[in-house]
Amino acid sequence: MRSSNPVFSRRGFSRDNGHAGFNATPQAGGAAVGTNPYATNPYAPQQDTQYGAGPQAPARAGVMTIDDVVARTAMTLGTVVLTAVLSWFLLPIDENNLGKSYGIAIGAMLVALVLSLIQSFKRKPVPALILAYAAFEGVFLGVISNTVSTYIAPGVVAQAVLGTMAVFAGVLIAYKMRWIRVTRRFYGFVMAAAMGFLLLMVVNLIFAAFGGGDGLGFRSGGLGILFGVIGIILGACFLALDFKQVEDGVAYGAPREESWLAAFGLTVTLVWIYLEMLRLLSILQGND
Repeated sequence: MRSSNPVFSRRGFSRDNGHAGFNATPQAGGAAVGTNPYATNPYAPQQDTQYGAGPQAPARAGVMTIDDVVARTAMTLGTVVLTAVLSWFLLPIDENNLGKSYGIAIGAMLVALVLSLIQSFKRKPVPALILAYAAFEGVFLGVISNTVSTYIAPGVVAQAVLGTMAVFAGVLIAYKMRWIRVTRRFYGFVMAAAMGFLLLMVVNLIFAAFGGGDGLGFRSGGLGILFGVIGIILGACFLALDFKQVEDGVAYGAPREESWLAAFGLTVTLVWIYLEMLRLLSILQGND
């Protein structure tokens, strides 16, 4: 399966010549998985087809587990939180220093973007790149969060963090209960919606750059609220795709190093949701 998350866009834990179904049994200890409508898995042990359904190859050592994903995700998100807190307190946003701190934040965001692209085009996860991305992303988030909390909507950062956690928990529960089913159609819908959303945001940014203000108004007022909700819903859909990616990797014995890739993807998605949540709550608080 290929995730819509940009981290997973070049490869997945399942692959085939086209969109065939899974025909291999998961690794020992993994839950049995039914036919996948659009992919097969390169990590699955080969089945002995000479006499029909023969015994599976022994489970390989060094395969990805849920514990691996949780540990790597905690490290990556912990780095984001640590550098965000440090930048909040070490980069002042008073009138004399706001421009400088904001410039550092934008620079950190661009570095994080470059690092994420480099990782996305590498054949294997590179933990140093992933943690560096998390560190620079945290600097950006810390300054932006401090600025919004100080000048726009006091107390909104804690609300945005709680909201992000609530979205994560809600999607996880819905996915585990199979209320959300990640199918080929679901994937295609999310991809199309995300591309349309990002295109509108780019157009709005261009109009804002040349015309001033908020461009076409997609990030303020009633339209800002609408697009904030859409952004959060898209983030929730990305989470479902990420959970499917992790589930496939664990069930079919992806190499343990791929847990870093899963952590990277989850971090990118959670940062997206947090920023959309921060923007939406800021608009709502400003309209009170």
